[in-house]
Amino acid sequence: DVFEQPHHVGHKKIEFHITTDIPAVLQNNSEKEKNGKNLYAAAEEINNTGFGRIFPAPSSNDKMETEEEEDEIPSEFISRRDLEKNRLSREEMEKYSVFKNYEPGDPNCRIYVKNLAKQVQEKDLKFIFGRYVDFQSEVERNMFDIRLMKEGRMKGQAFIGLPNEKAAAKALKEANGYVLYEKPMVVQFARSARPKQDANEGKRKK
Repeated sequence: DVFEQPHHVGHKKIEFHITTDIPAVLQNNSEKEKNGKNLYAAAEEINNTGFGRIFPAPSSNDKMETEEEEDEIPSEFISRRDLEKNRLSREEMEKYSVFKNYEPGDPNCRIYVKNLAKQVQEKDLKFIFGRYVDFQSEVERNMFDIRLMKEGRMKGQAFIGLPNEKAAAKALKEANGYVLYEKPMVVQFARSARPKQDANEGKRKK
């Protein structure tokens, strides 16, 4: 009697006690479950930590490196090609009265911009002249300064502080005659009350 009952119970699928068939099935099932769980666990580990894979970490480093490289010439600033494309040639400049007695002035780290259209904003000037500043350097970032005059007699003019004379000279060369909102910008070195001292300071900062 004691041995017959489990046979009936076994056929009704109560899955424990002795007989040979049921434990084999159980073992198979439990092994499948274990294997399944192990696979899930392994997959989770790979997803979470990259365990057992060498590839994920380097690829993320590569991404960071390319991002850093792009940051050195940020897309938020105008490209040299666009500057050249929208800049007047010397012949064209001669037709404009604003360039009639043009002189660049004495080199220093501040530039003076005039003939700006009414709708020009500081962000437009930052878009153009920000390309001459290394924003990863705190010193250069702090020296970059835009003062756009929007009222009174100085309207349509701006003073822009750049990190050094070299950056200012490059900005003057590349941006003078650039047409912004259908008006060509006139770019000169700003007049300084103490040009010699400013020049010396610029050299020291280099």
